[in-house]
Amino acid sequence: MPLHPLYDHPPYTPEFCEREYNNLARIPDHPAIMARWRDDAALARRTQSCQLGLPYGDGAGESLDFFPPRRPGAPLLVFIHGGYWRALGKADFSWVAPALVARGAAVAVVDYGLAPATPIEEIARQMLRAHAWLYRHAGELGVDRGRIIAGGHSAGGHMTAMMLSARWREWEPDLPETVVAGGLALSGLYDLEPVAKAAFLADLEWDRAPVDRLSPALFPPPGRLPLVAAVGGDETAEFQRQNALIGRCWPDNVVRTVTVPGCHHLALCDELANPRSEVFEAALELLGL
Repeated sequence: MPLHPLYDHPPYTPEFCEREYNNLARIPDHPAIMARWRDDAALARRTQSCQLGLPYGDGAGESLDFFPPRRPGAPLLVFIHGGYWRALGKADFSWVAPALVARGAAVAVVDYGLAPATPIEEIARQMLRAHAWLYRHAGELGVDRGRIIAGGHSAGGHMTAMMLSARWREWEPDLPETVVAGGLALSGLYDLEPVAKAAFLADLEWDRAPVDRLSPALFPPPGRLPLVAAVGGDETAEFQRQNALIGRCWPDNVVRTVTVPGCHHLALCDELANPRSEVFEAALELLGL
């Protein structure tokens, strides 16, 4: 019998995992990129209508910034930032909102408690709380609760897949079977076994059980919810494999896989704010715009 696609991979030596997953070591100008993100995010908050620091829960980091739509009844993109669950924050990513709002969407950029102080399983629960809060408050926010799209980059792409897989009604009985209508995962992580073996992430204190519970490629496909999975053409072979893997494991969900030529791991995130990019186009399609 052929191997399950999750197990069709190179040997996961520590050296291999470090080389394939330590993105910042591969991008020498990453400090300048992140400084630009912070500046662009601050500009977006100064120039866009926004509601900052809305609490979706009582825990550490449980707040979001909301960029309202120009007309009520708009679809909503919920953006979950990356940083391997342990770095960055919503204030670094406000720049994803302006172009999407200009095309008729609302955008929420969510924060969460950072690992290792906040375990990754708890971060997943925080993202459930954030999406549930937005669903329950959709009317007052001017959002169509039937068109909430989860989206994120890297670790945020992982959480996007987790939101598609969530059993919402089991978690909170007043919620529908599905709170999100689809997902956009940029450089998502769906098989966490090699990530857990990378030395630079040793402080996350992985053990086998959480890796199994938190790898979306091991989950049953989430009904018919659409997912767009994107990766940069200049990313490592492992990020390319991760992107292809979710398409093989969730064939009825992945409506498009996108490989953006010339983009490394951080540059791919920029594509979400580029109205001429395939990533932006895919976001509009998921949002029904």
